[in-house]
Amino acid sequence: MAITSYPFDDQSVSEGQFSYLFRELQSTGVADQVGGAGFRVVGDSSGMQVKANPGFALVRGFAVQSTDVEILPIDAASTSVRIDRVVLRLDPAANTITLAVVKGSPGGDAPALTQSDTGVYEFPLAQVKVAIGAATITATAVTDERRFTGNTVGGWTTATRPENPRIGRLGLNTSTGAWEYWTGSAWADLAPVVTWASISGRPNDFAPAAHTHQWTDITNKPSTFAPSAHTHAWSDVTGTPATYPPSSHSHDWNSITGKPSTFAPASHSHSWSSITSKPSTFAPSSHSHSQYVESSGTIAWANGSKKPHANSASGSGTWYAVWVEGDGTFCRNTSSIKFKENVRDYAVDPGDVLALRPVVYDRKDQVREDGTVKEGRKDEVGLIAEEVERRLPWLVNYLDGEVDGLRYDLLGVALVPVVQRQAAQIEALSERLVALEAKAS
Repeated sequence: MAITSYPFDDQSVSEGQFSYLFRELQSTGVADQVGGAGFRVVGDSSGMQVKANPGFALVRGFAVQSTDVEILPIDAASTSVRIDRVVLRLDPAANTITLAVVKGSPGGDAPALTQSDTGVYEFPLAQVKVAIGAATITATAVTDERRFTGNTVGGWTTATRPENPRIGRLGLNTSTGAWEYWTGSAWADLAPVVTWASISGRPNDFAPAAHTHQWTDITNKPSTFAPSAHTHAWSDVTGTPATYPPSSHSHDWNSITGKPSTFAPASHSHSWSSITSKPSTFAPSSHSHSQYVESSGTIAWANGSKKPHANSASGSGTWYAVWVEGDGTFCRNTSSIKFKENVRDYAVDPGDVLALRPVVYDRKDQVREDGTVKEGRKDEVGLIAEEVERRLPWLVNYLDGEVDGLRYDLLGVALVPVVQRQAAQIEALSERLVALEAKAS
């Protein structure tokens, strides 16, 4: 049978099954506190024998109890020192746990223990050293080998601590909120509060953080010092110059050598007619022929040689809208593909366009630098940039990080998807109307 479970009512449970169960609940050992008297083996010089005290123990899940002192004989001494062992011997076949002595080999180490999983199992209690020619077993000849069963972890209050606890018993004291264990004579904190008085090896004194020393206590000090401030008589100074140039002086004009005979005036002017080899025409200091128009050429574009003819407004392509970029540069509005790259579709929600709110408003008055007031224009028609920003932010201009104006020239682009959607709706309605008329006829 691959799976077994036990113990249950009306079920046969073997001693091997109980042994396996109890081994998981408690380890093999003497049921006593560490160093206790249970099953302690002693020599008292009363002869070639040792005595085992009463006790209770668990061996591989089986229990054994002795209620009286047991005397165990030791074989006579050998020609070499011998080490015997006193054990509790579990024999499942005989249904017994007995006290026994395992004899060692002369001159050798302690004898090995028999510890099989299902057969005989020997639990050591003590080693007995048998000296050459020994006639008795003394107390010092016995070495304790007992192991003890483990303590459980519990919880209690100060008033309900366990009675007769074993050394090492551990638990949480809910009265003090601290983990404590039994030392054999008192309950001690598992993690006590460390105070200066409880620290061992601490120094008795420390060098002061700030202190002074008597001058006489200082070694290697200089005998003399240069004064922090002092003077010297002029006669004591070596290498002094004999004469000095005056701090301020002057020279008359006649005494100056190499002076020029004539000077150009500090400021002067010439009439245009008196200038020779002057050019008849001038090229502008800076100009360009790209889609950008420099600010210095704006007037020429508006009123000069670049001004379009009055009759060329329709179709000639010589009219340009001129804009001002954020850095103050003038430029003409261009749309040719030669000025563009990375061209891709841009989705515009017709609902956002239809949600725009046309308004009429008055401009605020403007206070000039001289204090006069220029009255703002009245009844202007347009949109509010902050409202447009919430739906179509790409139509908004910003100045110094704040909403400033609108690209009204791009409203036509925004209206394209609205018109396209209406055209599609009209086409769909026309098709439905044709279908309805055909059905009616």
